[in-house]
Amino acid sequence: MHEVAQRAGVSIATVSFVVNDSKPVAPATRARVEAAMKELGYHRNSVGRALARGRTYIIALLYPALQHSFSRTAVRFFTSAAAQARERGYNLVLWPISNEAEQVTELTSTGLVDGVLLMEVQLDDSRVGELERGKTPFALIGRTQDTAGIAFVDIDFETTIESAIDHLMKLGHTNFALVDGGYGSDALSGYGPVARSRSAFGEVTTQRGLSSVMLTCDENPDAGREIAAELVADHAETTAVLVMNELAAPGIVAGVKNVGIAIPDDMSIISVGSSADMASMADPQLTLMTSPSTELGRSGVDAVIDRIENPLNPLPQALIPCTFTAGRSVARVRSSS
Repeated sequence: MHEVAQRAGVSIATVSFVVNDSKPVAPATRARVEAAMKELGYHRNSVGRALARGRTYIIALLYPALQHSFSRTAVRFFTSAAAQARERGYNLVLWPISNEAEQVTELTSTGLVDGVLLMEVQLDDSRVGELERGKTPFALIGRTQDTAGIAFVDIDFETTIESAIDHLMKLGHTNFALVDGGYGSDALSGYGPVARSRSAFGEVTTQRGLSSVMLTCDENPDAGREIAAELVADHAETTAVLVMNELAAPGIVAGVKNVGIAIPDDMSIISVGSSADMASMADPQLTLMTSPSTELGRSGVDAVIDRIENPLNPLPQALIPCTFTAGRSVARVRSSS
């Protein structure tokens, strides 16, 4: 710092103000200090600052990559969360561990992070119980069965599924199918998005007097082609399909077409909780219930930072439904005459 001060022609205190952003510094003076730092190879030491302040300004985003595949929509959660953390003076690190509670303890006990943001939440999630017993502030992108005392933001799957069904009903469809990606692995049993969507699909189709079936396949295009063949062979009356499995969706479209079913003339398909770039991979381009991934990523970071900085404030709890985005995979049901 002494060498930087000499090179820039300022005091050591001024260098400290620039490095730590602790006091305002005139733009021209800041530019001289930063130029001197660059010339001398002097870098801000984040670890040193953390030790001095007792804070790391790091948030860990826990994603159980061992149990659940990444998708482009998931990446949107990551990137929007990272951008929001940066705007608020924090760094976000992606922690792709399993969903075992013990691994959460190993992370929080080190003091490496100031807060934790959980994704891919189960209705009964052992990670949440472990965090509640600890001292590290946390929030969820997703929600458990019992949300009392927990900060969370999540997709409103119940409203989303109902909206998709109602849209197709207005086009005359009465025979529905839901195709999801299951729980990913036995370790993710009770995975919130799937459990809530299945429950909502069953309730809404029953209340509306609709015929319905629920199917599951792995999260890849080959599995999508296989489940499409099964759907057409065993449930030929189906004319409306909700697909909540974006990695399999292009395969489902291809599989349906391979057995002579025209989309959307013979069968309408809506991809639920996905994104426009994934929808464009299918032919025809899929109609969407678009995931609010960017908004949820940012809101999730805000929720955990608010728990860190303002722990006495009311707990943030928010549900955001997916929004309808027109594609070319939905049409009015054909007349039986």
